[in-house]
This record gives sequence, structure tokens and C-alpha cells, in this order.
Amino acid sequence: MRVLAVVPARGGSVGVPLKNLEKVGGVPLVARAVDVCLRAELVDEVVVSTDHDRIAEVAEAAGARVVRRPAELSGSTASSESAVLHALSEIHPEIHPEISGEQPEIVVLVQCTSAFLDPRDLDAAVAKVLDGEADSVFSGTETYEFVWTGAGHGVNHDPAVRPRRQDREPHFRETGAFYVMRTEGLRERGHRFFGRVAVQPVPARHAVEIDTPEDLEIARALAPFVDEPLPIDVDAVVTDFDGVHTDDRAFVDSDGREMVAVSRSDGMGIALLRRAGVKLLVLSTERNPVVAARAAKLGVPVVQGLGAKDVALREWLAAEGLAPERVAYVGNDVNDLSCMAIVGWPVAVPDAHPRVRAAARVVLSAPGGAGAVRELSDRVLAARPAAALETVPAAPVTVPVTVPRHLGQPRPVRIGRSLVGPGRPVYVIGEIGINHNGDVDIARKLIDVAADAGCQAVKFQKRTPEICVPLEQRDQIRQTPWGEMTYMEYKIRTEFGADEYAHIAKYCEERGVDWFASPWDVPSVEFLEDMDVVAHKVASASVTDHELLRALAATRKPIILSTGMSTIEEIDAAVEILGTERLVMMHATSTYPLPPEEANLRMITTLQQRYGVPVGYSGHERGLQISLAAVTLGAVTVERHITLDRAMWGSDHAASLEPTGLEHLVRDIRIIETALGDGVKRVYPGEEAPRARLRRATA
Repeated sequence: MRVLAVVPARGGSVGVPLKNLEKVGGVPLVARAVDVCLRAELVDEVVVSTDHDRIAEVAEAAGARVVRRPAELSGSTASSESAVLHALSEIHPEIHPEISGEQPEIVVLVQCTSAFLDPRDLDAAVAKVLDGEADSVFSGTETYEFVWTGAGHGVNHDPAVRPRRQDREPHFRETGAFYVMRTEGLRERGHRFFGRVAVQPVPARHAVEIDTPEDLEIARALAPFVDEPLPIDVDAVVTDFDGVHTDDRAFVDSDGREMVAVSRSDGMGIALLRRAGVKLLVLSTERNPVVAARAAKLGVPVVQGLGAKDVALREWLAAEGLAPERVAYVGNDVNDLSCMAIVGWPVAVPDAHPRVRAAARVVLSAPGGAGAVRELSDRVLAARPAAALETVPAAPVTVPVTVPRHLGQPRPVRIGRSLVGPGRPVYVIGEIGINHNGDVDIARKLIDVAADAGCQAVKFQKRTPEICVPLEQRDQIRQTPWGEMTYMEYKIRTEFGADEYAHIAKYCEERGVDWFASPWDVPSVEFLEDMDVVAHKVASASVTDHELLRALAATRKPIILSTGMSTIEEIDAAVEILGTERLVMMHATSTYPLPPEEANLRMITTLQQRYGVPVGYSGHERGLQISLAAVTLGAVTVERHITLDRAMWGSDHAASLEPTGLEHLVRDIRIIETALGDGVKRVYPGEEAPRARLRRATA
């Protein structure tokens, strides 16, 4: 090994958190850096030095070898040279005998913060050192700028003399992209500049260094124009319709009929993709005959009227047996972002929303309705062997596509013994929470109350007091049924452990009800996973705890997300982490007790339309009316706190239902379910006699 490339990529970053994992052109910065090094002909091996697990994972997937950097070399004051020297020591033959020979003759320091690197520039810089022209080479871009100090003094010019550009010698601004050094000199000096220093000129369009969020936005905007067009090697292409197959305009005649303009060249592109065996799908949130007609003409399956495109996409991928990383999705607006995040090749049209262009790995040059789909098809076909294109028969057409869900309705989520979703019995949860007061016997009695009333589940809360109790509250004195104690002692006293929950799990099984809990911290998630709960509940207070949400998402269990005390932006961020595949949302208002004017039950419909998942209601009101009204508005699950007696000691008892109230709630929910019917108008048997007696005329 003569030439080793080292890419320092620590997890910490002051300007942009986890900057090295941010995507430009749809590819993480660390993966872009690794790819350039691998494509450089004179680089023999690529090493990424990092202290972060996810960066290491991405780097290895990109083809690099990973060296774990110790904490003392991972702080904001650690130099890049220290990372390179550490990497060199880690790959020394004495430590890694599988690497033959002495230390590499040349080491290349490549910075992830420069998104635009050309492997030819790397090779040219390495050649200068190999050929003895220089000992150290840095990347620089030619500049004729006049540089001043803050005190008004000229740095690279005499302020009294203003020569023309053509009369000036160029200076070179260091871009920070890469540095090529003789390894021996770096070890001796501990610095990247020594001996004969030379510059490797790089184009100005490559000289964008990312240190701030604004720099990142600039790099993302430039990516479609700087990155070389690459063949798109995929097995399937999924597209939005409006703005991709059309220019996002609609023509409406006097009768209200819509027409759109499409490109004939797109039709040829689709035909070529079908002939090559590429699977195709159109997804649209609109239910429009124009979409269906165009898809039928193209011979492409289409799914319309979607509340959440990503759910339909995941189901189609599973049904077709497709790996998401081998799929391209073409979009133009923000409702396409969730789908773009799923696939390996997110693609945008040039006039797409800025957030969509920023998320895209490829931005097409042809606009929607003017050849965008044809351009995409050409790039997909370019990745396929010519012989394969000639021999693969046309793919069979099945229109519409069979997706295992009812169009326009959320897919039910299985929780324990029940399917929770539209058209299913309302899933009633008796929230025991902390109303057991730390007593297993009370918990058993509350489980009996829920089971006897006809609830399908009971829910508890699980905390690690040492994490969840704020420091300023720990030593506050509380009066409790067990005497005077600190707040921390009280929280520990009322928290169930493994033995208590094992007893609860066994008793719930005997009574035929599911049980789960709201974990308030990551160790509690691990605890509940050890108990093998059927689902997890996110309390409204935890909607913004992204560390907790990521831990819950990793369980792959059904998640019930309460949305009280949250903005729609906070809910968006939570759903982005949790995904929608196994998600049930709960409309809630976190006022105890809840006044009717704050119930805002129409949010049930809003949440279902926005996220395309089953939506229920978590109530904290007095009485039953609001919970029953939620069922009539489509709530698929209802959760209410339950207690043996509202006069019991504890913070949640007063806003809870007693046994009789819970019985009435479940009874009335079942009556409402029956009364809602199926929406099909018919004459019922009980109407026949009044119809015969009262009708004076027949139709």
C-alpha cells in the first residue's frame, strides 16, 4: 500500500449536529468522501476515523475501513492531523499483520465538509508527491479577490494601487477539501504543511466548505448542477402524478371536467422500462379519473386517494419483494418526502419544492410533464446491460395494483389480540397509570374493573425515577399515605419492578386483556421489552423526547402516540422518527380535567387525513359525552383513566372513571358502533308497516 486516504468524521459538530451524516445529493457527506477516494486511481485504501456508531456503519457500507477514534481525539479541539496519525498507528503492520509492507508512503487527508470532490483532482495531487514535485499538496481555488484586515489594511495588495484582474498574479484560497502528504514528513512534523508545499487547483464550484446550516443549504442547492449524472441502478420506479407526469397545472372546462398536459416521450420511457422488467407504480393523494386514465394508458398500476403515501409504498414494496434501496421514487412536493426517505434513489423534478430538491439524490433537468419521466427512464436503462434490454420481455400489466389495504382508509394495526382501525371494534383501554399507588392488589382490582367492563387492554406507566424526577423536586417533602417522605422516595415507593409486572402480566393473561405501559425513559423501554409487552404508548409529555422515540421505534412494536400539549410540527417530527407502519395516534388535550371547549374532537379527522394512520381518543374529561362523541367522529380506540374511587389519594384519581362509569362507557360505545351502520341506504323491516300505512303515493 503506497497511498492511504484517511477521512476524519467525528460525531460531534458545533455548527451542524452530526454534520457528516447530512445528505447532499441524497448521499451522506461521509459516504460522498469515501466514494471519491475509492474512485481515485492512485489511492490504495480508504479509512474513516470516527467515534460515532452510525457514521461507522455508513462508512463501512460505502466501502471504507473504519478506525475507532478514542474520546481524547474526538473533541472539538482535536486536530485533523491527530486523527490521521492515530489511524496510521492503528493500521501499522505490527497491529494488523494482514496488511503487508511498511507504512504507506503517502497519506491523503480528505474532509467530509467539502461535498464536491473530483477523484481526478485527488490523483493529480497524489502524483505531484509521488513524482517528487512536492512533499505536501493542498486543494485550492484560484482567486483574484482583494483581502483586507478588519482594521482596513490590505493583506494581498497595496490599497493605493488597483491593478486590473488580467494584470494580477492569482492567489489560491485553501478549500479544505484534501491534503496530500508524505507520511514520514507528517510523522516527523505532526502537521500537514512541510517541505515543498504545492497547490492543486480545483474549480470554484467545488470549493464549498460546510460549516454552518447555510453552507449545507448552498451545497444541496448546487448538487444537481455539480454532481456528474450517474446511471440509476434500480429494480422499480415509483412516481407521484401531479407535477411529475404533469406540469402541476389543471385545465377545467365549463362543466368542471379537468384536463392535464402530459409528455408523449414519457409514455415511451415507461414502455422501455416495462420492457426491461422494471416494476412501476404511480401513487397519488388525489382521487381523480385523469390519473386513472393516464395510468391505464401507460399500463402502470396506480393507487389513489391516499392519506399517507409512505404506508402504501411500504406495503407495495413488501408485496413485490423489493429492497427499498433498489427503488427510485420521483416527487415534487413536501407530501413526497416520507416516500423519498424510504427508497435508495429519491429523485426530484427541477421545479420541486426546495425541501424536496434538498432531499433528492438526483434532480432531473426536465420538468414534470415535459419529459421528466423519460429522462429518468433513460438513466435507469443506462445502468442495465444492453443485452438484458434486448431480451427481457415486456412486464405484465395489472391495473389497478393490489395493495393490501382499503384505499383512503388507514390500515389496521394489530395490538395483542385485536386489530385496531376503521371498521373494527373500538379498542377500549383502561388506563391504570399510577392509580395503583404502588400496590399490586389495587392493580389487580383495577384489571378486574377493566376486564369486567369489556375493555380490551389496561395501560400502566413506567419510569426510572433517578432519570425522570427533576433535581429541584427530589428533596421536596410530600405527605403520603405512608407518612412524610421526599418526592424521590415517593416516586420510588409507587414504581413497580420486574416481580410486580410479572404478576400483572400473568393476571392480565388470565383475565383476557392486553397490557402495556408508557415508558418515560430509555431504560424503561428496555425494561418493558424484557417483559414482552404487546405495544408501547408514548405519553403526550414525551412527544418531543426524540431519544425515547428512537428507542421505541427500534423495538418494531406497535406504538400508540398521544398528541396532547403538542404542536403539529412537534407531531410531524415524532411521526418521522416512529414511522407510520405500526402507528396508532391518539388525539388528546392535556388539561385535567378537560373542559368541553378544549376537546377539539375534529382533530381526530385532521390527524387521520394528515398521517394516514388509525386515530383514537385519550380523554381526561369528567363524564362520558366527549368520549362517546369521539367514537362517532371515527376514533378507533378510546383511553380513559380508571380508579376504584375518585376520592382515593393520588394525582390522577379525580379525573378517572369509577367502575360503573367505565361499564357505561364501554356499553355505550358498543351501542354507537351498532348504530353507525354501514352508510348504505335501505328500508329496514321495522319500516315496512309504517311505509304501507303512511305512504299515499309510490315512486
